[in-house]
Amino acid sequence: FFFFDRSFMAAACLLRRAVLPLRSARTPFLASYSTASEGEELPPRESMDYDVVIVGGGPSGLGAGIRLKQLAKAANKEISVCLIDKGAQIGSHILSGNVFEPHALDELFPNWKELGAPLETKVTKDAFYLLSETKSFGIPHFLFPKELNNDKNYIISLSKLCQWLGKQAEELGVDLFPGFAASDVLYRADGAVEGVATKDVGIGKDGKPKDTFARGMALRAKTTLFAEGCRGSLSESLMKNFNLRDGVPPQTYGLGLKEIWEIPEENHKPGYVQHTLGFPLQNSAFAKTFGGTFMYHMKPNLVLVGFVVGLDYTNPYLSPYEEFQRWKHHPLIAKQLEGGTCVAYGARCLNEGGYNTIPKLTFPGGALIGCSAGFLNSVKIKGSHTALKSGMVAAESVFEALKDQPSIAEGNALESSAPVVDVSGYEEAMRKSWVYDELRAVRNCHGSFQFGLVPGLMYTGLSAYVLRGREPWTFAHTKKDSDCTLPAAQCKPIEYPKPDGKLSFDLLTNLSRSGTNHEEQPSHLKVKPDLKDFPSTVSLPVYAGPEQRFCPARVYEYSDGSEANGVPQLIINNQNCVHCKCCSIKTPKEYINWTVPEGGGGPNYENM
Repeated sequence: FFFFDRSFMAAACLLRRAVLPLRSARTPFLASYSTASEGEELPPRESMDYDVVIVGGGPSGLGAGIRLKQLAKAANKEISVCLIDKGAQIGSHILSGNVFEPHALDELFPNWKELGAPLETKVTKDAFYLLSETKSFGIPHFLFPKELNNDKNYIISLSKLCQWLGKQAEELGVDLFPGFAASDVLYRADGAVEGVATKDVGIGKDGKPKDTFARGMALRAKTTLFAEGCRGSLSESLMKNFNLRDGVPPQTYGLGLKEIWEIPEENHKPGYVQHTLGFPLQNSAFAKTFGGTFMYHMKPNLVLVGFVVGLDYTNPYLSPYEEFQRWKHHPLIAKQLEGGTCVAYGARCLNEGGYNTIPKLTFPGGALIGCSAGFLNSVKIKGSHTALKSGMVAAESVFEALKDQPSIAEGNALESSAPVVDVSGYEEAMRKSWVYDELRAVRNCHGSFQFGLVPGLMYTGLSAYVLRGREPWTFAHTKKDSDCTLPAAQCKPIEYPKPDGKLSFDLLTNLSRSGTNHEEQPSHLKVKPDLKDFPSTVSLPVYAGPEQRFCPARVYEYSDGSEANGVPQLIINNQNCVHCKCCSIKTPKEYINWTVPEGGGGPNYENM
């Protein structure tokens, strides 16, 4: 039924578009369904042409689609825009804190309140604490960097905001296709990007097509915008193919884990925002493990509880999930969750390198937007507003490049031999935008924590109030997060307390709250061919198998070795994957290649 529903939805959308004025020359299609026997050659992909294809239905992708349609409408110009997302619905793969700064939304929809945007809980109080194991020490508000001032901001569900943005995009004429995962970049003969192909579906674990097999679609476009979020698989391949990271320090990442709790109304403080540093990640003034926590009280009676760990940590025995569970037992945290129930869980990686690690944004045939590029402000602990703005800026540059060209929407053909559409203006426009101003001002703050907790806090204060990014030096990250892990022999094992089932939970119990599901299919988590023996010969014996602990979904474990002459073998439980991307970042030598599974699988976040 899932395959039928998706094809029906696609057909309905395409047929609706086909009968619109000025679109009669566009040929709608249905994906070709067939049963392929062993050895039978796969049928060719059906294709469809657009002026713009957007990969990813987060803030940047939706913002780009909406802004393109706004500009086209204002200019009385037809521009066809298609947006695909691997989640079953728009928003189902979206996870964020989230205290939302409406700066970019104000620009995109000045009347967003009248349109019913789901921003309902305005921040009423900010609190910041340093924690010891049992005590908490509040930091006066006047000492906060202005980046931590949340006046006029809102506590929201980013997944719900994306759902709302999706409705606005559809009303403006963007073709939305949730449940379709982009698996391949399509290239022209001259090497320019020409669109994407969606993943084939209906393939069994043995790699053979099932009765439900359907070939993926080829979506071709004059311009393709990649809005996959942090560590997007196609975005990463584009960075390598076009050398977009040449001369740029390695990106550094964090892993964010989040729970949503329902608590008694008498304990709820709508609009209350709390952040902490210290216990359990930092136990001394010079502790170098980067990370922190948040608690946001959102109407009607929800508490958004989160824990972020920098993936440049050194101890392979560290478990971000277990640290999260341990933190909730601190008196300051436990009292806010008293009498409550955990109703949702999820995890996602985030870019933390900021201004210093932004790659080149454009390439022939397209651009990177949002967290595919990495515009998160780690001092503000926000990235949704900058992602949304980047999509809008990209849309303005794309429209400028397309406005005088014959449109696919008006029945013109996409010619692979035509000159490549130049959207390089997007990069320059971003450098002149408030996004770069904001990121430049705090460009060294994250890097300063490599000297320890207190030095990092002191430098962040100096940077926020005095330097503002004007300092002539740069605290650059010089190696990948995977290369920061020390051999297990140099580190102390960490014993974690058992969960009590009230405040803390075993991982699989929490995983059931994420709605994660994958149809039977080959694993989308692949050991790189040149490192096929690496898990058993290096990761486990040298680093104690850190993937068993950093994965927030228990995807990775090792056998007892009885099937391989006593050598433990890696077991990949790909059905558990919540698409956080951590394994592609933190496994030794990045030995895992994260590829997209069938569209519609993975977590099903409704309120994250």
